[in-house]
Amino acid sequence: MPPSTPRTTLDRLRTPRRFPKFLKAASLCVLIAGLLSPLSPAAAADTSAAAAANDYCGGQCSDILPPGENGNATLAQILLNQVFGTQPGHAEDQLGLYGNLPSGSSTLTDAKINDFFNDASFGVASGQVESTTKPGGRTDVTIVRDKKTGVPHITGTTRYGTEYGAGFAAAQDRLWLMDVFRHVGRGQLTSFAGGAPSNQGLEQEFWRNAPYTEADLQAQIDSATSKAGARGVQALADANAYIDGVNAYIDASDSGRYFPGEYVLTGHKDSITNAGTIDHFKLTDLVALASVIGSLFGSGGGGEVNNALSLLAAQSKYGVTEGTKVWESFRERNDPEAALTVHNGESFPYAAKPDSAQGQALPDTGSVSQEPLVYDRTGSAAGASATGASATAATTALTSAKRGMSNALVVSGNHTASGHPIAVFGPQTGYFAPQLLMLQEIQGPGISARGASFAGLSMYVELGRGQDYSWSATTSGQDIIDTYAVELCQDDYHYLYHGTCTAMDKVERTNSWKPTTADGTAAGSYRMQVYRTKYGPVEYRATVGGKKVAYTTLRTSFMHEADSIIGFQMLNDPDFVKSPATFQSAAQNINYTFNWFYADSAHTAYYNSGDNPVRASGVDAEFPVWAQAGYEWRNWDPATNTASYTPASAHPNSVDQDYYISWNNKQAKDYTTASWGDGSVHRGDLLEDRVSKLVAAGGVTRSALVKAMADAALADLRAEDVLPDLLKVVNSSPVTDSTAAAAVSKLSAWVTAGAKRTETSSGSHTYANADAIRLLDAWWPLLVKAEFQPGLGSDLYTAFGNNLPVDEAPSAGHGPTGSHAGSSFQYGWWSYVDKDIRAVLGESVQGGLPQTYCGGGSLTACRDALISSLKEAAGKSASAVYPGDDQCSASDQWCADSIVQRTLGGIKHGKITWQNRPTFQQVVEYTSHR
Repeated sequence: MPPSTPRTTLDRLRTPRRFPKFLKAASLCVLIAGLLSPLSPAAAADTSAAAAANDYCGGQCSDILPPGENGNATLAQILLNQVFGTQPGHAEDQLGLYGNLPSGSSTLTDAKINDFFNDASFGVASGQVESTTKPGGRTDVTIVRDKKTGVPHITGTTRYGTEYGAGFAAAQDRLWLMDVFRHVGRGQLTSFAGGAPSNQGLEQEFWRNAPYTEADLQAQIDSATSKAGARGVQALADANAYIDGVNAYIDASDSGRYFPGEYVLTGHKDSITNAGTIDHFKLTDLVALASVIGSLFGSGGGGEVNNALSLLAAQSKYGVTEGTKVWESFRERNDPEAALTVHNGESFPYAAKPDSAQGQALPDTGSVSQEPLVYDRTGSAAGASATGASATAATTALTSAKRGMSNALVVSGNHTASGHPIAVFGPQTGYFAPQLLMLQEIQGPGISARGASFAGLSMYVELGRGQDYSWSATTSGQDIIDTYAVELCQDDYHYLYHGTCTAMDKVERTNSWKPTTADGTAAGSYRMQVYRTKYGPVEYRATVGGKKVAYTTLRTSFMHEADSIIGFQMLNDPDFVKSPATFQSAAQNINYTFNWFYADSAHTAYYNSGDNPVRASGVDAEFPVWAQAGYEWRNWDPATNTASYTPASAHPNSVDQDYYISWNNKQAKDYTTASWGDGSVHRGDLLEDRVSKLVAAGGVTRSALVKAMADAALADLRAEDVLPDLLKVVNSSPVTDSTAAAAVSKLSAWVTAGAKRTETSSGSHTYANADAIRLLDAWWPLLVKAEFQPGLGSDLYTAFGNNLPVDEAPSAGHGPTGSHAGSSFQYGWWSYVDKDIRAVLGESVQGGLPQTYCGGGSLTACRDALISSLKEAAGKSASAVYPGDDQCSASDQWCADSIVQRTLGGIKHGKITWQNRPTFQQVVEYTSHR
């Protein structure tokens, strides 16, 4: 790792009064997709703190969050990093621990866990205190930072002081990032951080989904706090205290000139005179932040128009009856071979296919057009790269393939060596510098927790541990978004609402930018415009039966992103969460679509959260329906966007199941998720196979469960679960072609070796079985096309590809997560290939496709198609398979896969080897309970 300078020393490096001329020549990252931050003020060292007494984990709680806790950097620190590679203190001291697990997991023991994780015990041991701060000179709160990681341990004697300290610590570690995200949430990133095409795409993606006015943001605060009684009052007080702490740090860092250097680089502050301002935060900023996080990770559904288009393509190809059957088979609403989190056979019906669909509003063929978002482009906003970024943002915003990430492995004490439950779990939130999440410990009246929180929303720990319990979440993705066809009247901007011609509301944002040191994008501007109806924002225009309509999207969390604050408050309250039942009660107050997991010293539990609307009888959630009273959500009130929701008992939930796994797979029998791909092969199977074997053997330990996670993190899902059957077909007759035979030999050897994407040795930057990995990366899209396109036809094949991408290999830039993002193999056609190839081989298939596609069902013809596509793949050079990008040279396989901390500001970090693993992760095993 690059050298680092102690944080307390670098904190004193103020913004220089003379801007160094050579800084303009330094290589500075353009601010894109939006995440950076600054640092914090100096503090006196102290060694008086001792480990907390309210900790029941017995030293067996660990966590990790790369690259490091410190996400702030002064201009001087940015300069040192850019020129010499020097890291600010605690900016990347967790990156090495995290990045070394792939090579170190094979010899892992319980005693070695904290070679790869942090000790997540409460408090700071005597002698390990790096600094102690009394924020704002207050006497009711202290922030202690430890020497190893610099994590803030916030202890307050009053509730106000505790939350004030939490806000102050958040700004110390993530002020710039928080500022970026409040502008993203308001659709104003380019005006704040620069007009780079990726900045344009980011603000467009989020503002399209949540086009809120300032009044809307305030209304959310009023609604969330007023309906929650005493807890709502407390939440409002907590948020105000938190904001006061944030603003206190802004004032202190401004006057002390240790504010984040990005404010200078983007033109908000002058390095010589210190002129310029860093705007104070306000409550509505927190809602803007929450709208971004909720949209990213906790908002399942959408995609109904794409579903309709692929259904129409299937019906055009096969006729209505057979086409619908084909469509349903590819949709896999309730595949009997899917991996389940609740695997005891209990059924939780939701969003099932109705016997007779009512109110469907399928578009006329060829009539659909996406609603424009951007108008009046000038300057650099009119260039090809800018319009391309807009197109990508629109696709990402409207697909049902959300960034569903994260995993969990939880084992009941009945199957562990100690008799206590063990959990290894955490969210995959991408890799950024600074990270979206931040670590903290908060101890104060009514709050006792340590863990991770999204920057700017850290008045409570959102994922972490309490005194004698831990909790975590994975994205669940059940459908809380519906698409309505509103019939137009008068013109294109009026629609029928309950028979009355009603005007749409127009919400606008005009952004402009000019070049800065950080972002040299030429001056430009544009206007974003969204039309809103009572049924949500307009996303598409079309005709249905010749009538002009606008397709709108309505989600239950629209105008309710702030509501979940109550659930998080409960999770942090030691007087509330004392058992699985109280944990589930807290999770029921979170309206984001998440799978929640819990472990204490005796019990485990699971609950699926989200406001699932009760739909009208006969409405099929997969497709657009008419915007008419008979097809609305039950008891829906458009003024507040509230409705009747399914009861908690109808959500998948469980206590003390033998084990739980989750990797964004299907939650339970008959519980339909919005995204496609919950079939016979899913990355959840990588966990299911490993954990079930551990449980069957018994005596599970923390290190054994970490090993299972780490092993799955290196697995190529296609190679482990699909390639063996593909090779069966290929080897059903002797392979005489020399090119094909050589390829088959390499692929077979890789499967025998375990089908992992691992280095030959730690730090070699070369994969073992590199040729086989290259072959499969090249072959997969070719074999899928050769297998399915002849039977489906190009139109339907393309339409299904719009519903579910064909591949999501680590190096792929075409999947929903992009390149260098770690998370892989969530979205792809592995289940389709698996079911089809097994059918060709004559094996039993539950929930199979209605016809066999590979070779039209002929083993010989299928084999010929596979061999032909394999030979084509073998002919592709490494530079063709891995063409290179701004991070890697062409043909560099390891680099193409590698994880990059997306340093979108001044501080850069090195690459780490690929692993498919949560960004923030906990390993816990409690020894006792209150």
